[in-house]
This record gives sequence, C-alpha cells and structure tokens, in this order.
Amino acid sequence: MGERPYVLLSVAASVDGYIDDASGERLCLSGPADMDRVDEVRAGCDAILVGAQTIRRDNPRLLVRSPARRAARLARGLTASPVKVTLTRTGVLDPASSFFTAGDAATLVYAASGAADATRARLAGAATIIDAGEPPALDAVLADLAAQGIGRLMVEGGTAVLTQFLAAGAADELQLAIAPFFVGDPDAPRFVGGAAFPHGPGHPMELAEARPVGDVVLLRYLLSGRAS
Repeated sequence: MGERPYVLLSVAASVDGYIDDASGERLCLSGPADMDRVDEVRAGCDAILVGAQTIRRDNPRLLVRSPARRAARLARGLTASPVKVTLTRTGVLDPASSFFTAGDAATLVYAASGAADATRARLAGAATIIDAGEPPALDAVLADLAAQGIGRLMVEGGTAVLTQFLAAGAADELQLAIAPFFVGDPDAPRFVGGAAFPHGPGHPMELAEARPVGDVVLLRYLLSGRAS
C-alpha cells in the first residue's frame, strides 16, 4: 500500500470479543477513565473514520469532549474536533445524523461508484462525497486522505470496517480495551469477522503496552513497524 496516514484502530470489546450486544441500546464497554483516554487519542488525530453501519446503528457524534483539548486544537489552528470520515457501499445515510450535524469539522463520505451520485443528492450540503470505486477501495481512500493532509487517522469501527483494515494490512496500531464482562450473544456484533489476517499465529502483533485504565485493560499492539 502506498502513501497513507498512520492508521490507529481503537476498539472496546468484552472479554469474549463482542463490541456491542443485540438489544438495540448501545452497550457501554468503557468506564470514565477509558472514555477520557479515547478522547485524548481523538484530540491527537487528524481524522476519525467509522463505517456507515455504525452511523446508522449508534448515531455517533465523534467529537473531542474535553474543553481543554478542544481549545488546544483551536490554538494550533485546527478545528475543535477531527475531520469525520465514513465508507459506504449504498449511500443510505441520514443527513440529520449527528455524524453530519455535530461539530464544525469537515465530513467526508467515500461512496461506491454506483451509489456516488445518489449519495451526493441525499447528502447535499452535509458532506463532501468522494467516488471510492466499485467496491470502495481502501488503498484509494487512504491515499486520498493523505493527499488532503490527513497524517493520523483513527478508526473506531464497526466490525466490517475493522475487519477490512486488519485483513488488508492497512493498520499501524491497535488499541484494544477489554471490558471485564462477557456478552455471550451470538447475534451481537463481534470485534472482527472472518478473514485472512496477516497477523496470524506465525506473525503475531507486537505488544507495546498493557495497562489497566479504570476497570478495563488496555492492550496496545503495533502492526506495521511505522513510527507514529
């Protein structure tokens, strides 16, 4: 893969590998200390990427919460929160979603070629729509982000997007917070789906850090050898 941002995956999962339950209500996997840690990571990134299904399911705002961190970004000539990015095959996204309406940062939607025109019509004025190929090509998306000055990209989910980045070898770092409970529901979304991952038993990730953060454990893995 050519020129691209440094890609950091940020995930919170249960002990048995689920990132939510199947109730329809968002499952809280992180406590206050870990939420603050994630906020600090967000504040240090140029853009945050989530999948279209995450927007539909969770309606995330993807904003830096800390007033001090927002002020520090503004003092550096940045927007208070990072650029927001999503990938979509269908373009079925609601322009009233918090992803599009919260904050003052740019929003970028990388759409499959077949859905690009309809997505532009649906999201007119809410986001910049970029044709990402058919199907959307991750290397082209990352190259375009790099060309737009995105040097550090945080990827927050969901399952399909995390699987895509890891299977493609397109991630440099994985920050995995393990919550101290089980979900145990086979209908709930898991951290990743089935794929051929480059970091299998014969090529493990490098553990750079393991520490408690409140009642969760943070595992920070390095995947590529690229400096952050």
